[in-house]
Amino acid sequence: MTADIDLTAAEWIASSYSASNGGQCVEVCVAFAHSGAVPVRDSKASRGPVLTFPPAGWAGFLSALHGGGLGTS
Repeated sequence: MTADIDLTAAEWIASSYSASNGGQCVEVCVAFAHSGAVPVRDSKASRGPVLTFPPAGWAGFLSALHGGGLGTS
């Protein structure tokens, strides 16, 4: 399903929790949600692997994260 997505022109958005000091950062490209995928990558390895999630799965993850359902600290 997601193997056919060309991400060369993707506009990545850094997490609001990302710091400019080289810490743990993720970037997401929600513009591809219409194609059935939400790509996510490590901002420190921008040429590295990209994980893709179905839009509903990504929305569920964000909901759980914002609701404290993941036990984050």
